[in-house]
Amino acid sequence: MSTGATISSISDYAILGCGSVGYAVAEELAEEGKDVLIVDRDESRVESLRDQDLDARTADIRQKEAAELVADRSVVLILASDVEANKQAVEHIRNENGDQFVVARASDPVSGDELEELGADIVINPSAVIADSALRALESGELEYNASKLAELLEETSGRLAIVTQDNPDPDSIASAAALQAIADHLDVESDIVYLGDIGHQENRAFVNLLGIELLQWEEVDDRSVYDVVALVDHATSGEMDLEVDIIVDHNEPAEGYDPAFVDIRPNMSSTSTIMTKYIQEFDVNVSEEVATALLYGIRAETLDFKRDTTPADLTAAAYLYPFANHDTLEQVESPSMSPETLDVLAEAIANRDVQGSHLVSNAGFVRGREALTQAANHLLDLEGVTTTAVFGIADETIFLAARSKDIRMNIGNVLEDAYGDIGETAGHSTQASAEIPLGIFTGIEISDDTRETLLELTEEAVKRTLFDAMGVEGGEGSNGS
Repeated sequence: MSTGATISSISDYAILGCGSVGYAVAEELAEEGKDVLIVDRDESRVESLRDQDLDARTADIRQKEAAELVADRSVVLILASDVEANKQAVEHIRNENGDQFVVARASDPVSGDELEELGADIVINPSAVIADSALRALESGELEYNASKLAELLEETSGRLAIVTQDNPDPDSIASAAALQAIADHLDVESDIVYLGDIGHQENRAFVNLLGIELLQWEEVDDRSVYDVVALVDHATSGEMDLEVDIIVDHNEPAEGYDPAFVDIRPNMSSTSTIMTKYIQEFDVNVSEEVATALLYGIRAETLDFKRDTTPADLTAAAYLYPFANHDTLEQVESPSMSPETLDVLAEAIANRDVQGSHLVSNAGFVRGREALTQAANHLLDLEGVTTTAVFGIADETIFLAARSKDIRMNIGNVLEDAYGDIGETAGHSTQASAEIPLGIFTGIEISDDTRETLLELTEEAVKRTLFDAMGVEGGEGSNGS
């Protein structure tokens, strides 16, 4: 219903039923310079309100007279504790003045539905409001407690803090690590961001280079004894680092069992960057442009630009970061040039795609690195009618597989674990996952120029059949989905 003006520009209000809730609202509106008319049937209460220089009149809100008194008001708030009286007030107002914006107080979901049916634009349940407020206060208190505990642990560092990303780190993991490094620096603690594997994805390389984030490859760290405190951030997999873990911050449960001194795992958030943004705020860190840009990109990448599994916490974190981020840099990160190898892998994956229902599996053949497979899986997910993709290829006598899913009914990480967990290594969560499978598991054939085509055929048949079975569909016969 259109009222002809936005609420923020309206200056004339009416409050029907002025108990404690109504009085608090009236007082707040009056302080903001709003013109407020209060209607209540209790004459002594009305007199008391007038003594406080408030415009108050005596009338029973259950009667038509009350609706007539407030007919010239743009917004009417019906806030009596008597819900039946509120229902009658809404009904009279709608019969008398159809274009007013009406806010009504309910006592439970049922009365809320009834008030909406009678014409209330907004229904407020004080119990729900109090519960929401209590939960927000609890969350705020919990964050404050966690921040003090984290600070205490970080300040015990006598050497250096090792901030460990996931293997072959993605933007969410890198951004979260950069945020924790900023917090450590704020506490005068020296730290390094370290990782296993490589940063092969072009977007990820552009992300690191443009923002100047310094990461150390674990194999290249000469003196590992300097790290006396170790933190895992967005750590989907566990590499062979032989370090005792002190801190874990993640939005997914870790793949392995740890017993750190500090744990903050929040599956109700879509990215670890969201969690770390809250800590940046709690520590009152003067967030740099680089860290803000990294965190904003981490949130956007993990939520597919707010189109997948986005929560209110992700949106509020992004809104906080937005003014501090460099949006020209974000545009450059999101539009990197595609290497000839990636283009070749994508072309091969498109040509060899096998679509069963909304699930797509493709063999990209022999590849030089796994990252091109990830990019191919992402691109193929944009095909019409496709909700899950898996692209695999052979490199270094290993089958590498990258999978993506936007199907809310499927956890692609669990699918890969069911399919290949007993014969290879898998990692990931509900929307993205990867697998590494020794080639000999499927073929028993030694790789040579003469056996390449045979290997591809055997691998394709075995991998696709196993994966389609794990997805709950029958393996295809090589259809290109057209």
